[in-house]
Amino acid sequence: MSLDTVDLAKNSPTQVQPYAELGLKEDEYARIKEILGRRPTSSELAMYSVMWSEHCSYKSSKVHLKQFGDKAVKSDALLVGIGENAGVVDVGQGYAVTFKIESHNHPSFIEPYQGAATGVGGIVRDILTMGARPIAIMDPLRFGPADAADTKRVLPGIIAGVGGYGNCLGLPNIGGEVVFDETYIGNPLVNALCVGVMRHDQIKLAKASGAGNLVVLYGAKTGGDGIGGVSVLASETFGSTGPAKRPAVQVGDPFVEKVLIECSLEIFAEDLVVGIQDLGGAGLSCATSELASGGSGGMKVELDRVPLRDPSLSPEEILMSESQERMCAIVEPRNIARFLEICAKWDVTVTVIGEVTDGERLEITWHGDLIVDVPPRTVAHEGPVYDRPLAKPEYVDRVNAEILSLPMPSTDEGIKEAILKLAGTPNLADKSWVTDQYDKYVQGNTIQSQPDDSGMVRIDENTHLGVAVATDANANWSYLNPYEGAKLALAEAARNIATAGAVPLAVTNCLNFGSPEDPGVMWQFAETVRGLADGCLEMGLPITGGNVSFYNQTGTVAILPTPVIGVLGVIDDVRTRTPMSFDRAGLDLYLLGETHEDFAGSEWAYMHNQRGGQSPVADLQMAMRLNTLLVAGRTDKLFVAAHDLSQGGLAATLTEMVLRKNVGATITIENTATTLLSETPGRVVVAINPSDKQTLIDLAKKHSIVINKIGTTGGNQLQVNNVTIPLDLLRTEHTQTFPQLFGR
Repeated sequence: MSLDTVDLAKNSPTQVQPYAELGLKEDEYARIKEILGRRPTSSELAMYSVMWSEHCSYKSSKVHLKQFGDKAVKSDALLVGIGENAGVVDVGQGYAVTFKIESHNHPSFIEPYQGAATGVGGIVRDILTMGARPIAIMDPLRFGPADAADTKRVLPGIIAGVGGYGNCLGLPNIGGEVVFDETYIGNPLVNALCVGVMRHDQIKLAKASGAGNLVVLYGAKTGGDGIGGVSVLASETFGSTGPAKRPAVQVGDPFVEKVLIECSLEIFAEDLVVGIQDLGGAGLSCATSELASGGSGGMKVELDRVPLRDPSLSPEEILMSESQERMCAIVEPRNIARFLEICAKWDVTVTVIGEVTDGERLEITWHGDLIVDVPPRTVAHEGPVYDRPLAKPEYVDRVNAEILSLPMPSTDEGIKEAILKLAGTPNLADKSWVTDQYDKYVQGNTIQSQPDDSGMVRIDENTHLGVAVATDANANWSYLNPYEGAKLALAEAARNIATAGAVPLAVTNCLNFGSPEDPGVMWQFAETVRGLADGCLEMGLPITGGNVSFYNQTGTVAILPTPVIGVLGVIDDVRTRTPMSFDRAGLDLYLLGETHEDFAGSEWAYMHNQRGGQSPVADLQMAMRLNTLLVAGRTDKLFVAAHDLSQGGLAATLTEMVLRKNVGATITIENTATTLLSETPGRVVVAINPSDKQTLIDLAKKHSIVINKIGTTGGNQLQVNNVTIPLDLLRTEHTQTFPQLFGR
């Protein structure tokens, strides 16, 4: 194929171009021609197609996401907000922490190992580009039914990919989720979160400013992997037999990324860059256009200088390649020698590919011929914006009106059977089969990880300052009421931070939905965004950034609306955190919060194939009072243990607490089945020394939190009223599920 230059484009306006095959609609192609005053070159068409894809441009979600700005929380802790690679918050003592969550769903269905691995690699580089050292990762995951053939295909590979890449990077995996539901068959959700730390003066931004400054590409060479991965794979609905187009999934090399991290951090430490951007989705198309758009606007790039693994790649393929482990930096000429020297020390490939100009165009040449000449903002930030039709799905009123007819155990034998069934059901069973494949303690600063309510890492080894992170989503509640579902997920993630004694500080999110072309899905999405924006405003928590993943749909079957909410909190001394479980007998157990008959969206209902009723309504004022109580109890050394109630209710919480340290409990409760199985939000079990009873009562009264004593610790069994379950039996039920499903 002959080279398609800007001059040729001007002189051949009627040349047929494959815009539809690249995911562009007819009106979008017309808009590109209007912007340029001519037809685009094939290279320009490649850039616009990937940058205007759903995954990169947020064209279906922007009109709703602006609520995060309209309802933004004024927080002194927020240092960098929405719009950069990741948000940054002040955690005290001169430290800044950056964190973000993103999706790599469709690639992980096609190629489970590499899809998940490169999802981890991509989010780690997002954190690195902020100037931070990555210190921990998390992986909220969703799969089809645990016993489905496709789940057995994708789950082991995804777990291996997350672990393989993260372990090789030397990053502890401090938490996540593994949830099963039939709507995720064919559309597994692989969300990856990373946390990084830096000093305040080390923050870097994605901008190319200063005419004459150099555009430097460093890291791995560019190959043909991932071409079209964003514009095609993450921006279309799968057919019943899978995706219609199968672009190559990116291939990651964690050892190259580890060296790239250390090389970059040394470069940052000597303040050698003006701006920095990683090459993830849309590759060079994204990095060059976003850097130019974020800075003065002008940039010239010589594309033929890009180091290639495959010399046969065309200019269009180079621009679209999503080869991993690459970074693009803006460097002042006076610093380039030292920059190159550091790259040589780390044996990192580095090439100057262009320079910043005082113009307003992004110009890219190929062996001297001009193949791209565009206003960079039109590529990176001024893509199409759709206010798509939305309509409340017909199912909502129907399922909300359903009266659940759940079998409720009434005999001692029935209660025992229910506790054991919950302990072993895939959504609640022990996840050690998964987490044992992850290194949770590398770097030596992990304080707690899964199955704790939150992950926690120390960030200063002298003062013991630390941060805690939790991710949560109850898609069943979001299905019944997406507005309340988002608020409930936010409240739970914040509560999971507070049970350890950390103060919730900031929020990130990964919003996973079906096709935006379905008005019902858009209604779910709009209600979710409204709920999250309202919830964060009420709780005073700033949203630092996030990700939208649409087209998680096979044919006409969309996934459940799944807004994964991540909350980060700060703790002044990790040595004083409240553990999730007790390690001795003779403690008193109290249930904080009220219990109602909340079975809609519960695990008990799901186990009985019922997904109807009214979701709970979030009481965020109560949630904040409970969080304040939990933090105060940690500060005053009141709590020996604290564990949140969520999926599986009190039964699941007690199971996890007694098995953690192999110390039993004797529980006395009324309305046994409801108290054990209900999933009323806003509840926590705490363990205290009996002598601290009055202190707890006074603290609960001060914060208007209902408390009830439910039992004591000790023994080698879980006893609930007249029901006795030996811990060995409970452990067997809890731990055998995953090995039986997926092998040892």
